Amino acid sequence: MSTPFEPFTPANSGRRAQEWNWQEEQQYQAYDPWAQQQPTYQQPSYEQPSYEQPVYQQQPVYQQPVYEQPVYQAPQPSYEQPRAKRSRYKPIVIGLVVALVAVSGWQAFRVENMIQSSNDLAERVSSSQGRTEELEKKLTSVFDSEGIAEDVLPSVFRVQAGEFTGTAFAISQANGRTSLFTNFHVVEEVWDSGDKAVTLERGNTRINATIVKVSEGKDLALLRANREITTLKVAGNKVKSGQQVMVVGAPLGLEDSVTTGVISAYRDTEDGPTIQFDAPINPGNSGGPVVNSNRQVVGLATAKARDAEGIGLAIPIEVACETLGACGNS
Repeated sequence: MSTPFEPFTPANSGRRAQEWNWQEEQQYQAYDPWAQQQPTYQQPSYEQPSYEQPVYQQQPVYQQPVYEQPVYQAPQPSYEQPRAKRSRYKPIVIGLVVALVAVSGWQAFRVENMIQSSNDLAERVSSSQGRTEELEKKLTSVFDSEGIAEDVLPSVFRVQAGEFTGTAFAISQANGRTSLFTNFHVVEEVWDSGDKAVTLERGNTRINATIVKVSEGKDLALLRANREITTLKVAGNKVKSGQQVMVVGAPLGLEDSVTTGVISAYRDTEDGPTIQFDAPINPGNSGGPVVNSNRQVVGLATAKARDAEGIGLAIPIEVACETLGACGNS
């Protein structure tokens, strides 16, 4: 749609604008009535008030409150430890270990006690060695002839060897057999004839025995009987002068005879050691035991001095044991 009016464009609009100058401006202002009557106003001056800053003696101190931070612990998940499988052998092994420890402890305790006991025993033996001789003296001073005879006689027999008689006593036994000692000169006739059988007699008892070993030089013979007979003990120490002794035998064939006396001397001769005693002996006592107050054999009665009284001779028992080898053996 077109407008019915054309825009107003002043003629020479550009020229008029350029020819406007300051002279026209001044003329315009000269004819401006408002411009001439404009009052002038003086700006009032005001005194600026001064404010004094208040001074406080001490600034208040405010402490920042400290708040404890809450600690939150995360919940730990609980896991159940899986149960280990129990071995059926574990209790057995533990039991064996405990038993072994107990046994070892017991053995150690026993060994310690044994050692202590051995030490105590050694101390007692050491302390008693000085009293042994004194005790022996006291025992020899108490010589019970009746008691000694009662204990010794069941082991002593009369020996019948051909036409000769003597005495023998039991010294050891084993396997139902008993070994006996006597003098060789008692069984010499039988031995030389080649026969070895002899008879042991006591009361109504008769026992067959055999000559198993002889020593002509030592005047000793070993007999053996096939039955058990009570044996006599062998003295472990050498005799001493003054000790009381008992001689048991069958003098002149009289069995179960006893005489008493003392040891006169212990002599070393050309034929070997010999015990001298003063107990009366006679033919038939040969081979009989000479015993001390402890019922122990110290020798074998062998001979007596001719044309003298109170001088009897015996072979030490240790010589007989070494020669015939039957003491404590079968």
